[in-house]
Parts: sequence; C-alpha cells; structure tokens
Amino acid sequence: MSVKVNIDGRSIEAKEGSDLLSVCLSHGIDVPYFCWHGALGSLGACRQCAVRVYSGPDDATGKIVMSCMTPATDGLRVSVADPEASNFRARVIEWLMVNHPHDCPVCEEAGSCHLQDMTVATGHNERRYRFDKRTHRNQDLGPLLTHEMNRCIACYRCTRFYRDYAGGRDLDAFGAHDNVYFGRAEDGVLESPFAGNLAEVCPTGVFNDKGWSQDYARKWDMRAAPSICPHCAVGCNLFVSERDGRVRRVQNRYHGALNGYFLCDRGRFGPLHVVSPMRLIAPQMDGVAASEHDAVAAARVAIEQGAIGIGSPRASLEANYALRQLVGAEKFFAGVSDAEAKLVRRMVEILRAAPEQIATLPEIEACDAVLVLGEDLTNVAPRIALALRQTARGAERALATQKGVAHWLDQAVCTAGEGRRSPIVLATSAPDALDDVASLSLRLDPLSVAAFGDAVAVALSGGEAPVEAENTAAVLAAAERPLIIAGASLGGAQTIEAAASIVSALGAKARIVLIAPEANSLGLALLGGDGVEAAAAALEAGVARNVVVLENELFERAPRGAVERVFATAQTVVALDALSTETTACAKVALPVAAFSESAGTFINYEARAQRFFAAVQPHEHVPASWRRLAALGAGDWASLDAIIRDFVVAQSELAGVVGAAPDASCSCAHGKIARAPRPLSAHTADDRAGRDPAATPKPDPDSPLSFGMEGARGASVPPALLTGYETHGLHSANAVTRFEEEIGGPLRGGDPGARLFKQGDGALPPAAAFAPIDGDGLLLVPLYDVFSGSETGRASALLAARAPAPRLLLHPDDAAALGLNEGAAVSLDGVACAVPLTLESGLARGVVAVSVGPLAPRGPLRRVRVEAQR
Repeated sequence: MSVKVNIDGRSIEAKEGSDLLSVCLSHGIDVPYFCWHGALGSLGACRQCAVRVYSGPDDATGKIVMSCMTPATDGLRVSVADPEASNFRARVIEWLMVNHPHDCPVCEEAGSCHLQDMTVATGHNERRYRFDKRTHRNQDLGPLLTHEMNRCIACYRCTRFYRDYAGGRDLDAFGAHDNVYFGRAEDGVLESPFAGNLAEVCPTGVFNDKGWSQDYARKWDMRAAPSICPHCAVGCNLFVSERDGRVRRVQNRYHGALNGYFLCDRGRFGPLHVVSPMRLIAPQMDGVAASEHDAVAAARVAIEQGAIGIGSPRASLEANYALRQLVGAEKFFAGVSDAEAKLVRRMVEILRAAPEQIATLPEIEACDAVLVLGEDLTNVAPRIALALRQTARGAERALATQKGVAHWLDQAVCTAGEGRRSPIVLATSAPDALDDVASLSLRLDPLSVAAFGDAVAVALSGGEAPVEAENTAAVLAAAERPLIIAGASLGGAQTIEAAASIVSALGAKARIVLIAPEANSLGLALLGGDGVEAAAAALEAGVARNVVVLENELFERAPRGAVERVFATAQTVVALDALSTETTACAKVALPVAAFSESAGTFINYEARAQRFFAAVQPHEHVPASWRRLAALGAGDWASLDAIIRDFVVAQSELAGVVGAAPDASCSCAHGKIARAPRPLSAHTADDRAGRDPAATPKPDPDSPLSFGMEGARGASVPPALLTGYETHGLHSANAVTRFEEEIGGPLRGGDPGARLFKQGDGALPPAAAFAPIDGDGLLLVPLYDVFSGSETGRASALLAARAPAPRLLLHPDDAAALGLNEGAAVSLDGVACAVPLTLESGLARGVVAVSVGPLAPRGPLRRVRVEAQR
C-alpha cells in the first residue's frame, strides 16, 4: 500500500511504513545523514537528517524532526529546504567536526568520503573551535583494516553492522558522552569474515582497507570496472579499481538480488591474487622460461597430434567453451573429480526442474524456517551465511511489527522482539559459526546428515521418523516460507537428493539453495564432460596423446592419483593459467593468460544466473584472455567476446540467456562509451590529447561498451550491468548507491544485472540414483573449508594469506581414544603421512576425520580413510 507525501511542494508516492529519510533518498532528494544505512535501518544518533514537518494543512509552524525516525504517512507535508532545518543541519555538522582532525589531504578516504559530502552539502566551511581536540590511541586490527579513531563521529554504524548484523563479538563501543571509543578490548585481529565491510560502512576514515593504504592511489586516479567475485558460487558483484596497470582495491557493487550492500572478506581481498608473486607472466617449457614463439609452437604441435581438454570451474564460460571447441565435445572433461562432475550435473537437473523455487539472498532473509544439510556456510558461501543471520531475526521483527514498531527502527525492534529467533536447523559434521543463531545444531557424519534429511522428507509425507526429524518436519510444514540449503562440499550427492525430497514434500511454498563448489561450477556442468578420472582413462585408452589444462590446479580439485595418471600417460601437457601452480610446474608447456581482472567473460552462479565481468586492467598482448589464447591455437575465429557468445548460444540453446547478462560491446549512451575513469582523473591532460598523440590514446576494448579513458557516459544513464561507480553530482562515497536503487534495499534502477538461465520448469525431478554404500572400517573424510584459504587463488592473495589459519586435522576424542591417538600425534591417512599434527575436537561428529582442504586434502568423493599413527 502506498501513501502520498508532499516534500517542498513536490507530491511523492511512498510505500506505507517507510521512514521519511528513505523516501527522500529514493526520490533523489538530498537529506544529509550519517547513522542511517540502507541495511542497518535508523538509529537517530547523529541528528543530521533534520527536516520540518507540518501536522496538517492548517499548521503553518511545524516542528523540526529527524527524518530517519519519522514514518511517511499519507498527506504528510515536509520541508527539507526550511531555513531553520538547514541551519540545524549545519550546526550538527559543526559540532561533529569539533574533534575531527584537519587531515583530509593525508586521509585515504578523501575524495570518497561521506563526511566530506555531507559537510559540503550543509555549507559548513569554517571552524570556530579554538580548544584542544579529543584524541584517541589507534589499534592494530590485523592485516585487513587500518584504524584511525580520531576521525570518528560516533554514528555507531560500525558496531551495528559488526555486532548486530554480522554477529561479531570482538568489536564494541567503549566509553560515553563525547568520549566513545569503537574498537576491541585490546589490539588484535578482527575475527569476523565480514570485517572488511567496515571500510565502506564507516562514513569517515576510521576504518580503511589496509592493502589499499599500502598500495595507495586516490579514488580519482583509479579506473574501475564492474566485475564478479571469482571465489565462490554466490556470484557477488564487485568494483575492481586499478592504477598504472595494477589492481589497487576491490569494493562492493550493489546487487539487489545477491550481495546487496556487503561482501565477505574473501570477496573483498581475495581478488588481489592478481597482483601476487605467484602470477604466471611468461611462458615456460619444462619449468624453465621460454619464448612466446617456442611455447606456442610446442602447444600447437601437441594439439595437432591430438589432445583432450580439461576445463575449470574457475574459468569463464567462454574459456571452457573455447577449449571444448578446440578438442571436440567428446574429448572435453571437467577439471574436477568424476564424483563432483556428476554431483553438479544433478544439481543442475534439480534447479532446472524448479527454477522459481531457487531463493535469492533477499528471499533467504525473508524465509521463516531453514534447514541446512551439511554445508559450513560461513566458510563455503559466506554471503549466504550473512543472509541467514538476518533470517534468524525474522521472528523478532514479526513480534515487533505486532507491537506497532516500524521495521526500520532497529534498536527498538531488538527490544520489542524480545530476542525471538526464527527456527534454523543445522545438520553439519563440525562446529559451525552459525550455531549461535541456530535453534537446533546437530553434529552428524555426512551419511547421517543425508539420512536425517531423508527422515524429514518421510515425516513430511506422513511417515514415521525419529523425534528430531519429526520436529524439524513440523517446523518446516508450519512455515509460510521454508528454505532448504544443501551443497557439494561434503563430496556426496546424498544430501542433495535429501534436500530435493524435502522440497518436493513441502510443495511450491518451499525455497531451495544448492551451493556449487566454485564461481562457474554450474557453467562448466552445462557444457558437459566427466571428471579427471575419466580423462585419465581416456588417455590410457589412447583417445589422445596430449592434454590441454585450462586455469586449473588439478592437484587440488581431483584425487591425486588420477591427476598423476594424467601426467604419466600424456606425452605433452599444455597448461594455461594466470597463476603458477603445481599443475603449471609439472606441465611440458605453461602459457600465461589474463586474470579475471584483465579480461571479460561470464560466470553462472548458484541460481543459474549468468553474470558478466569486465576487464579493469588493459591486458598485455602476450597475456591474452584464455579464450583468446585458445582461439589463436585453433579453437575458433572470434574477434570479440560477443562473437564467441553468439557462437555458443546457437550451439546450446539453454545458454541463450547469457546474451542478456549485460549489453554487448555496441551499446552506447548519450555520451558514447561508458567511462571506467572518473571525471577528475589526474591524467586527464593525456586523455585530452587522445587521437593526436598515439601514446596518450586509450586502447579500445572490443569486449565491452566500456572505455579505458575518462571520456564517456557515467552515472544514472548507464545500464546497471555497466556501472563503474555510484558517484553523482556532490556525492562521491559508497553511500551514493541510494541514487541508483528503485527503493532502499530493492533492485537497481533498470533491474539488477545478470540473467537467470532457467525460466520455468515442470517441477518433476528425475528419479534419484541409488547410492552404493561406502563400505570399510575407516572414518568418513570430511573436508574443512576456510573462508580465508579455501582455494589456490585465495591463498595467492597476500592479505587473505595473512588471515589464513594453519591447516588442521581433527578427530573426536572418543574416536581418537579408540584408535590409540593423542592430541598432537603424527598420523597417516590411508598410509600417507599427514603434514599436520592431530587436534582433538569434542564438537566434531563421531565417525569422521576432518582435514583442511587444499594441498593437504584435495577435493574428491565422499569416502572412508584409515587413520593411524605414523610409523
């Protein structure tokens, strides 16, 4: 239901129950603010958003109120331009600036600072305070964030996000009155995997990206491009900023159906693997540097002799398609284990059958009962874990609404909601970071997790089941919007099938999330192909003599024995990658290709949403995008990204939606191409010589409608998928995103980027395959994922590596006692010595051994292993 509000003579239609500040911002009416945030609601702490409201048509006096604390009601008359309200806002800025240091020239935030924007907006330009300023001691908060407390204006955004929204407990407000301190009780690393958001949540320069501070460039000196996070299957949207051909910073790019206002730290700092010393920047042959000519010639010979292709779930859809075209569909293999390839294909079948039931992140937050089967969400899909923390507060918000408390009055909601939580049931094998918001946490081995899910499905269908399954089924059946989450992280398809059975039993009201292993796992599955074990068997059967490996560290994605068979059988292995890995070191020929920040392409996320990423850095001619490298080796004649997309959508009609993921390279706005560079780019004089001085002319980008120069369109006229920033006249910080949203927290104007590939299904799932029992007397191997060290690309980022924990091997104390093992013992798994000592964990499920994924434990099928003391 909507209401009409009159603001300075302008009649505006607003959603009933909205706060007045949100209404103003959604309609382009600038009201200064600090403590309000689109995801955190209203607090009324800063007193900056003052406006005058009138009680009725006969009220000529009105009163000054805080717009963030005032509901928009039908017929409300408001004046933002009222002189007294304007003066009030100016005086608020003045008192907030009393203790603020005069350090804008040396502050990293300068030029993209919300405090600067609001100071200019209120007209404050003179300091009258002549006394000593309050000063604070800064803290060392770890490798990701800087801390400069003297810039604080006490808006409380940091603690509201960190504690109330993200669930962290090691950051708080200390002190009172005008001496409030926001930090830790003592110096130390901020523990939350969402701490990096403080750099954008803070409206001043208290918290900043430490990596950017150490490799600094002013905002107006950097070019930015829209991109997609390559580090998990959620597909969060990013801005990647560069200067002098080097990526300097990654920031959140708002997407109403996905990441909203926030990223996890892996998404924010992981993409900096592109500036890692591990980058492969020159061709190699037999592990030794070689010339481009010799390496490419050797690769061509290997392909002419006959080769199979091994793709990758971290490579773009275009790159995997180009490899398949190069070797032929029958010789194309997924660069994962056979079990994972089969499992992800099954996930695709389930999603294809019921695409309307796939939950977006806002839908996850709106669900009122959740069952998680086997997934450690905080480490596997962190942004979904953050959404579940908001889901848990649903019951609290519902009770507050019954009491007449507006949903945007967050602190009042906490009080009126009486701490109620929506039911969340976690069935996992190891202690989970979401245990603090779960109504029931079960520690079960992977097979028991699937059995529990099957029992819930049976109970929903009227059958008998154990008490916990009966109770869970009753909660899900009573919910209006139940959600089931499962995924591939345990290596077995049993949990996926159990989740599908529960959703079928619940019917159309249920929502499902199936989490694929990596950024483009679904895209790879849509192209087909068995796993690495099948590739090894094909080589041994003489199908081909050689192998082309695409952007893949095979030793981490498939059983080591199968990978070693590939290298032992192949005459020549050609590896294409942006990173130096064990695979490139073992390859006969290693050819460098562009990283995701230097190329354009498409990823398919967990929703089967095709999303486009674009180059932030101009690629080097000898380090092309991998699909271009493959085209030069004979895969096809594609001069642009659009050309290869047109090719594969004709070949595979199910991928037709990829065309709509973003406008093609011919798209132009009123001012031509879309500018990556901001208007005040300090190198503008060089751009002014474009066309007259070849050295000053930015190179054209054939793969996008984006320009590498400063000339071109920007702002609200740009299609959402091509936005390179949110700066508008007078607004330069991340908070300017409100100008680009249809409504606060809603989709972007013009629609959220990307295109869902599966439009409408029949709801009928293919029958589940019968699972062979996992026999043996060993323990089930459970992979331990970590948000900071989950992949080779994550570990290549120096900032993430600094936060990564040491690898772990865990056993339940009872299992250890039965095996005669003690804390710190050196153990072997299936006769192979483990590099880390044993840790006993009483919170672990019985019957499992948990090992950190990576070099210590490659991904593979769910299996049993023998655990014994090293001899």
